[in-house]
Amino acid sequence: MVLLARDIMDPQVLTVDGTSDALTCARLLASKRKGYAVVLRPDRSVSGIVTEWDFLEKVMAAGRDPSGVLIGEIASPIVQSCTPETPAEDVVQTMASAGIRRMPVRSGDAVVGIITSRDVLAMFRQYVDKLSSQIAGYHSDPNPLG
Repeated sequence: MVLLARDIMDPQVLTVDGTSDALTCARLLASKRKGYAVVLRPDRSVSGIVTEWDFLEKVMAAGRDPSGVLIGEIASPIVQSCTPETPAEDVVQTMASAGIRRMPVRSGDAVVGIITSRDVLAMFRQYVDKLSSQIAGYHSDPNPLG
């Protein structure tokens, strides 16, 4: 059985309007306990993604007033994405090689889910647990000669 992106993605994608200010967006991320938001244009099309690193680097470390910074100014374009049918193994490989912690899942132009590094770790843990259970199911005789 091949695990696909749709099997591990979170379909509850946090979105924010690109004209929102960074302070309002940061408060939303904190209240939802998310480290990202997909940024939308006024026509509701996707313009990019903003992460906690964007806030840290482009607002806080730069000494800018977060209430005066528009999210659209600090968001990064979505460079890497996948489809719901992309094998999970390919998603993990892309995330690792690109050094990204979030992979938007797209159907056409719409973002229909997101896969985070936390999702990948949970998938890996389930795999290891299943494998361990299967191995434990094999009973070996501790004294094969006796």
